[in-house]
Amino acid sequence: MKIYFLTLALMLTICVGISQAQVMTDSWEFGFGLSFPRYNSVNITSLNSDVGGYLSLQRNFSEHVGLRFKAGFSHLEGQWNDALLNPNLEKTNLLTGDLDLVYYLVPCAPVSPYLYAGVGGNWKHIINGQTALPDESRFGSQLNVGAGAEFKIYRDWSVTAEFGYHVTNNSELDGTISPAELNGRDSYIVLSAGLNYFFDIGEPSKQCEPCQGIMPVMKDMTDYDRIEDMIKKHIPKEVVKEVYVDRYIMTVSDSILVLVGCNFAFDKSDLLPESYPVLDKAVRLLNDKPTVNVEIAGYTDYIGTDAYNQKLSVERAQTVKAYLVSKGIADSRLTIVGYGKNNPVADNQTDEGRAMNRRIVFKIIK
Repeated sequence: MKIYFLTLALMLTICVGISQAQVMTDSWEFGFGLSFPRYNSVNITSLNSDVGGYLSLQRNFSEHVGLRFKAGFSHLEGQWNDALLNPNLEKTNLLTGDLDLVYYLVPCAPVSPYLYAGVGGNWKHIINGQTALPDESRFGSQLNVGAGAEFKIYRDWSVTAEFGYHVTNNSELDGTISPAELNGRDSYIVLSAGLNYFFDIGEPSKQCEPCQGIMPVMKDMTDYDRIEDMIKKHIPKEVVKEVYVDRYIMTVSDSILVLVGCNFAFDKSDLLPESYPVLDKAVRLLNDKPTVNVEIAGYTDYIGTDAYNQKLSVERAQTVKAYLVSKGIADSRLTIVGYGKNNPVADNQTDEGRAMNRRIVFKIIK
């Protein structure tokens, strides 16, 4: 168990440096992970051989507030001595179902701390308890409070680490009831860590968009005519007639061509369907000019770290090159380069400007 939590701590440290996830205004997330439960306020001595796990389903209503259902299993062990002072091992298998209100203190940060509180039910099965209970398998209720931190590692994934304190409605959790505990309340604590998968997300948070180190999800720009009009504003009045130009390939100078509508999936180098007509036009252009070599340059918008955008721009340029080669263009005619978020051609503060800055540019090498 110690090795597990040390490994997790290392993973979280790495995640803090590479976090690129975006906060949404609303979302659904599914979580799973391992836990380390431990008796807290009981009449026996707690041992360190406890283990557990959990599954969760959470609905986030805003950047700050979510409602979570969490189902968990905990195996707790303790030790008690009989009248002859012989040690005895007591075991409790605990199934729980909790409904908690979650509040994120700093939702826009790559590492977002949160608090939670709620109620739950439990079913416990006690083995070798000191007191002979009426029934070794019983249902009960509990109150929950705790705190944790969410480490955003990608648009759809996050890592969580959490501490929880749980108070049961009776003193039977450890299988031991003393005369002074008729109205007592046993409690236990849980350290847990795991992954969350966001399977349904809403709009990107306007509140969190300015945060550095977080990459928001941008809507696909389907109004290509408006993007084309914006590009035309950057075209010099004198255009070299020898260069083939149409609605898909716009000339900026005698050696620079911009591929209009060559789009990629968010935060990936995968081409979207509308990109293929654009690249097919580029294939015909290169076939018409077999002696021309081309440098394929990838660009991103300004959102995200310099290092991440640089890497992503190279990967997108590589995807375009691979497609052209698959259509018969010689590999030796094509080189790739990534410029990240450098050299923007439009306003990065608007959706239209960011869409224009996420572009593929051909530089003709004569």
